[in-house]
Amino acid sequence: MKAQVAFIGLGVMGYPMAGHLQREGWKTTVYNRTDSKAQRWVQEYGGEAASTPRAAAAGNDVICVCVGNDDDVRSVFYGSDGLLAELKPGAIVIDHTTASAELARELNQAVIDAGGRFLDAPVSGGQQGAENGKLTAMIGGDQSALADVDTLLSSYAKTREYMGPAGHGQLAKMVNQICIAGVVQGLAEGLSFARKVGLDADTLIKAISQGAAGSWQMQNRYKTMWDQHYDHGFAVDWMRKDLKIALAEGDRQGLTLPLTALVDQFYAEVQQMGGNRWDTSSLLARLEKNRE
Repeated sequence: MKAQVAFIGLGVMGYPMAGHLQREGWKTTVYNRTDSKAQRWVQEYGGEAASTPRAAAAGNDVICVCVGNDDDVRSVFYGSDGLLAELKPGAIVIDHTTASAELARELNQAVIDAGGRFLDAPVSGGQQGAENGKLTAMIGGDQSALADVDTLLSSYAKTREYMGPAGHGQLAKMVNQICIAGVVQGLAEGLSFARKVGLDADTLIKAISQGAAGSWQMQNRYKTMWDQHYDHGFAVDWMRKDLKIALAEGDRQGLTLPLTALVDQFYAEVQQMGGNRWDTSSLLARLEKNRE
C-alpha cells in the first residue's frame, strides 16, 4: 500500500510536484498559504486540501515541503498550526526548499524530537523539470528514510543522490547554484560578443555546443536569450536568494567566492532594470543595456 502524503507549498515547483504524486497513486493532501491555489490543485488532480500545515500533516506518512526561504520553512514547521504539532510517529519529513544548511540541521533535530525522520532535499531543474517530473534531488539527512521514500521521490525527481548527514543536501544545492551563476554569465558574455561581431547564433551554437564549451544552459537557453525572451525558468529574485545563502555559507567556511559575488551583483542590476521575475538567463539583458 502506498504511503499517504502531505505536500506543503504549491508554487511553480510544488504545484506540479504534488500533482505527480497524486497521479501516480499517492493519496495526497495539499496545503498552500493562498487557499485558492490549493482548491485549484484539488480540482485539477483530486486529493484533498488542508487549512493548515498541521492539518495537512495529521495522519500522513510523508510530509513534503517546498516553500520560499528559511523563514517560510519555519512558519510551516513550528507553532500551534505547524506540521510538527501533528506529526505522526515515524513520519518522514522532506524539505525540498532551497534553504540554509543551518536550518536543515535545526529541522532534523526538531523532527527527531517529534518522533519522525528528516531529509533536506533541495531540487534542481526549474519549473520545466518539475512539470516534466525530471528534477534532480540532492539529499541529506536520514539515509534509511531515503530508502523508504525513494520510489515516492522518483515521481518527480529522475535523479536522487544521497549527499550525507542533514544539511549536506543544501550544501550540494549551493554548489549547483554557484556553478550555474558562472556558466550563465559566460554564456551571456559569449552571446553578447557574437551579436556584436555579427555571428549567426544558430550556426555558432551548432559549432561549439558539442565541445568543451557546451552546457545545459547553452543547449536550452541560447535561443531565448538571443531573442531577448526571459520568461522561461527560475526567476532572478529566487537566484539572488540562493546566491545569498551560498555566499553566507562561504563566509562561515572562511571561503571567498569572487565570481559568485560578482554575478550576484550583476543580478542586482537586472533587478534594478525591472527584471525581478525574468529568468536567470537575463544576464544578457544587462550586458546589452550597458552596451547601448
